[in-house]
Amino acid sequence: VQLQASGGGLVQPGGSLRLSCKASGTIFGWLGSWYRQAPGKQRDLVARITTDGKTEYAASVKGRFTISRDNVKGTIDLQMNNLKPEDAATYYCNIRFRSTEYWGQGTQVTVSS
Repeated sequence: VQLQASGGGLVQPGGSLRLSCKASGTIFGWLGSWYRQAPGKQRDLVARITTDGKTEYAASVKGRFTISRDNVKGTIDLQMNNLKPEDAATYYCNIRFRSTEYWGQGTQVTVSS
């Protein structure tokens, strides 16, 4: 399975971006997640969504970010609103089923005025 992430870019504080992750096949049954990693820091979970749509968010993004998925299209999206400078990072999508996981290549998000 290959994951292709897109949608990153430069946005001003308070702005919005939508990240999209497209899998080469169906993602039904796989846990879908977005992680982020800022320079010099560890990769942290941002949000995840089960195959039936249950979601979980990091406390720092709750209420601002929304994760969604389309099992047929094989996409996992992350809508990011009210972006803050501390949200700047490289964002990675991930799918996992039991001990098997795949990562996308990362997409850069810069939040700056």
